[in-house]
Amino acid sequence: MKAAVVRAFGEPLVIEERPDPEPGPGQVRVRVEASGLCHTDIHAAHGDWPVKPNPPFVPGHEGVGLVEALGDGVTHLAVGQRVAVPWLGRACGRCEHCLSGWETLCEQQVNTGYGCDGGYAGKMLAWADFAQPVPDGVSPFDAAPLTCAGVTTYKALKVADVRPAQLVAISGVGGLGHLAVQYAKIAGATVAAIDVTDEKLQLAADLGADILIDARKENVGEVLKRYGGAHAAIALAVNDAAFEAVNSGLRRGGKLVMVALPAHGTVRVPIFDTVLNGTSVIGSIVGTRQDLAEVFQLHAAGRTRVIHETRPLEAVNESIEAVLRGEVKARIVFDLGAGR
Repeated sequence: MKAAVVRAFGEPLVIEERPDPEPGPGQVRVRVEASGLCHTDIHAAHGDWPVKPNPPFVPGHEGVGLVEALGDGVTHLAVGQRVAVPWLGRACGRCEHCLSGWETLCEQQVNTGYGCDGGYAGKMLAWADFAQPVPDGVSPFDAAPLTCAGVTTYKALKVADVRPAQLVAISGVGGLGHLAVQYAKIAGATVAAIDVTDEKLQLAADLGADILIDARKENVGEVLKRYGGAHAAIALAVNDAAFEAVNSGLRRGGKLVMVALPAHGTVRVPIFDTVLNGTSVIGSIVGTRQDLAEVFQLHAAGRTRVIHETRPLEAVNESIEAVLRGEVKARIVFDLGAGR
């Protein structure tokens, strides 16, 4: 099979041929049809974060494809069934977090494309209990971004406890942000979309955003305060200053939900204002299997649109550079169908 491999941090990925992986007990082999390019994959390839993957490895945690082989003990999936393989590749299922509905906080978790090989390959392994069935009628190219960008922003809005008629600020309209706008609208919120490009602000407007804030020209906090301040701000822009800007636009009791992960990000939180105004700063990491099932249900019902462009896996390095230059409207999805 063909795979894009990180051989060394910061170096271009290498396209190489690898043997088909064999599923172990409780695993399945998936013939990958589509795999999304997430900014986390770039951090992984560059070794940006304190906990690093171990090269050589295959990145990618938005892999979608057809089950091709079953490992021992797998009875709930079938050969030929379409599944998505998310960031949460496996959790222990026994700890306090797993048992209380917070499996994404499990300290024994294994992350796809980070702690094990991911979806930048013609075939991949997945733990069957965490391979999410994709509903009929949802294309693999839509399902791939939903597997991370979708479930991550959907969960962030849950964490923020967004309710109808509240003002929600979406900071960064891209692969994640264009879906966050839609989930906030589904929740009945008034949406303020914040970005630094005309194209992405227009995209937000097309998807239902009520207020557009151009952070190049406007003071984000002041604009939000003119509307009473945000009940919740979902921070998706990979930029420290963007976190602080949207935090300054919270109303009393508002919540800043941190999602994006700048490589060496640090945010200054004003203690006096935070205490006096009763605001909260919360981290939100991807979503559970149930969250992803709900994301797929919403899409199958026609409630969301996924904006993506497809590219061959051989274009992985050029695609990473395009993301880093801010040239991608929403999501790049690698089409692995031709290599099957």
